[in-house]
Amino acid sequence: MTSSSTYAFNPAISNLVMSAYARIGIRRTEITSQHMTDADVESNLVQVGLGNLQPNLWRQEVYPITLVQGTATYTLPDRFIAIRDVYMSVNSNGVTTDRLMWPLSAQDYDSQSNKTLQAVPTSYYCQKTINPTITMWPVPDGTATYTLNVRILSQIQDTAIASGVTLDMPYRFLDVYVAGLAHRLARIYARDLEAQRKQDYLDAWRDASSTDTEDGVSVAIMPTFSNYFR
Repeated sequence: MTSSSTYAFNPAISNLVMSAYARIGIRRTEITSQHMTDADVESNLVQVGLGNLQPNLWRQEVYPITLVQGTATYTLPDRFIAIRDVYMSVNSNGVTTDRLMWPLSAQDYDSQSNKTLQAVPTSYYCQKTINPTITMWPVPDGTATYTLNVRILSQIQDTAIASGVTLDMPYRFLDVYVAGLAHRLARIYARDLEAQRKQDYLDAWRDASSTDTEDGVSVAIMPTFSNYFR
């Protein structure tokens, strides 16, 4: 037996939509413009759901911000969903060192008696508003050049069924997308299959998320006392 020797399976979104409809008993010859309009909205809502099931490691990036003396708050990109970690590159006399930053809750930040204190920043407070921001404490001073490196988990790029494009997600999540879309479309066109399609989606998510991890990294959970002792 001869295998294909290829690793190129990545169908257009439109083909994945056809597969989702097939899972709820709607054949390609039966699909109307209304079906496609509903699929266009529901396919993006599938990705909203996946965006909330963090972390999605393929959508992580390091977003650099040049800090300015006396400026505490900076805008994060609209695609931002969550922060994995933050570290600051400090350039002093031509030598650059990296320092891990520590998060503050809203209560932690509000408890700082002098929010305009200028020094080397050690902590940050992230506000997940419609226009997300990150605030430094202490406020950056002028003793060195600071670059804040925010490792963000970002939004999945929009689907575009009519354009023949592919999904902004890796091979291991293609079945999750089809199963999730079939579940959502069953709510509209096949209510008797909704529970079954939901279980298919949960099974696909469980399998894919188990591989979407950092290999060889052990996880330790421990309390952090730094916010309690100042």
